[in-house]
Amino acid sequence: MKSEEIPEEWSPLTYRVLRSAGWYPGRSVPLDKYEIPLREFSGLEMHDAAREFLGEFAGLSTAAWTPGPLMPQSPFRLDPCDANTDREGAAKIREVVLRMSDRVGTPLYPVGRVDDGESCLAMASDGSVYVGEHAELLARHAYAALEALGVERRTDAPLPFVLVGDHLELPSDFVATQGPDGSPRWSPETERVLRLAGWRPGRAVSADAWELAMREADDGYVMHEAARKFLSEFGGLEVHERGPGVNAARIPFRLDPSLAKWDFEIIESLSEDAEAQLYPVGDLSQGNFYLTVADDGKVYLGMDEVELLADTVDAALDKLVRGIR
Repeated sequence: MKSEEIPEEWSPLTYRVLRSAGWYPGRSVPLDKYEIPLREFSGLEMHDAAREFLGEFAGLSTAAWTPGPLMPQSPFRLDPCDANTDREGAAKIREVVLRMSDRVGTPLYPVGRVDDGESCLAMASDGSVYVGEHAELLARHAYAALEALGVERRTDAPLPFVLVGDHLELPSDFVATQGPDGSPRWSPETERVLRLAGWRPGRAVSADAWELAMREADDGYVMHEAARKFLSEFGGLEVHERGPGVNAARIPFRLDPSLAKWDFEIIESLSEDAEAQLYPVGDLSQGNFYLTVADDGKVYLGMDEVELLADTVDAALDKLVRGIR
């Protein structure tokens, strides 16, 4: 294929997704690190169709991307196994692939994973690609399979993206989750980002381990109910969005109080300046600013100085995601 050519099976979106993932025309990668452990530990033999596919696409992944306009319908990783796969790991791969092979009636070889690693992609010797425990036919050949992953194959993804031109967007009628008053809690964009970070309506995690770790680091840390409520819904999430926002840059943030467990004096000073009891719930910009929640539910950020970010948690998250100050 000439460098300026795009496979006829691919839409502009799929081409952009694969180029952004690191593919380029003429790409060729060695396969020994995959082929040898699978052969030695599981007896799986790579056939020519899988060799051709993996030689061009092995190692490409969209599974860890920051969600954006190139987000494919089904994030994927195109590796038959991990580079450090041991005998036990190879045996698990073999078990899955043999079950899929039994369902389709022909030997398959693993070529990747989708659905957050839960579903296996496997290829037959004729180039057909199958997915998941039930060995659903994804496509009859490799390039068509990549098009299906990029645009066509819908999964249990957190939000329903639709193809608009050459990129994916939220449907025009999408409305963010409603709050107790019946109005959306935040913008659709904030809901998209939070859901792709792992949030969902009704999410509940225990804050006990954080509370204990913070008290052990400094007994001045006393978790109030507003902080506990915040952490039970949002604790542990990380958002990696970057770039221009509404009126400020979008900055990555992490929602984990233990990031500040050795800095009680800083949090205490910020509390004095804010005239409120602040509890750390995370940080921005790799620790340059701490994110804190007051006992009345207001959200502040700061390090040397304190700044009121928003009067409510929902408004604060919307500002952080969208780049609003």
